[in-house]
Amino acid sequence: MRAEQEDWRCGGVRWGAAGPALVWLHPAHGERSTPLPAGRPVAFTTGAARRCVGVRRGGRRTPCPVGAEVAPTAVSAQCAECARLDRSHSVAADTALDDPRPYDVYLAWSVPGAVKVGITAAEREGVRLLEQAALSYALLGRGPLMAARRAEAVLGAALSVPDRIPYAAKRAARCPTPAQELRTAELASLHARACEPATLPESLAVLPFAPVHHDAAFHLGRLRPGCGTVVLAPGRTIAGTVAAVAGPDLYLDAADGRQLLVDARQLAGWALTAAAPGAETTAEVLIRPPAAAGPEALF
Repeated sequence: MRAEQEDWRCGGVRWGAAGPALVWLHPAHGERSTPLPAGRPVAFTTGAARRCVGVRRGGRRTPCPVGAEVAPTAVSAQCAECARLDRSHSVAADTALDDPRPYDVYLAWSVPGAVKVGITAAEREGVRLLEQAALSYALLGRGPLMAARRAEAVLGAALSVPDRIPYAAKRAARCPTPAQELRTAELASLHARACEPATLPESLAVLPFAPVHHDAAFHLGRLRPGCGTVVLAPGRTIAGTVAAVAGPDLYLDAADGRQLLVDARQLAGWALTAAAPGAETTAEVLIRPPAAAGPEALF
């Protein structure tokens, strides 16, 4: 990873058709990205402070006007004012109901026994599910935004399908990875129930069951039990080679044999400078069983 000037800051992990990439933000020069294929060396040292990444809308980013400082361990890399502006016109926050694009209703599998329902713009072609670290998913239907929202609400009320899964549970379910057959069966069962007469809005075109699995995209076979979670703080070095990327989580194989988990949601907002390949990781690393994990944001 190349050295960056102080004004270049990490924007976290972004998924696309080519896979995951680490995003870089600059108030004058816009965005760049660094692909994160498995096996790529990564070595960096955090700067003096983590700062707000501003607001991204319509493919363009508006920098935070005051460069507000953000807590090192906060999941969000936005200050309160930028977060408020971000949610003022957002499909996720139900404040952008005039979006004319078609939307897909999806069923996502992340943990055993808890398939969630959600919606995503059809033009994104499943990228939303990669961002959410869903291990598997199946599309249920496609239609206007409000029809997709109604389907989401109906499934939640009639079939007790959640629209949120605690993120700590998602992480815990990755290693060992449940069999694809189990995931397919649970998705198929709910898909069939959801397609029963009078369950979905008539304006939603029902899609045939076609499960998608992310084992290869995430490189789940490279994950090892006992992974340590990196605690980000100013002036700390993190180094290793990319083992896997699942949603916003970057897994690194360190030179000392440990596997490290870096939450790229918390990495966003830091100025990063290059460290020597094979450098020692000086950041604190927490190793704890999933049951001992504290409350985490819903994703």
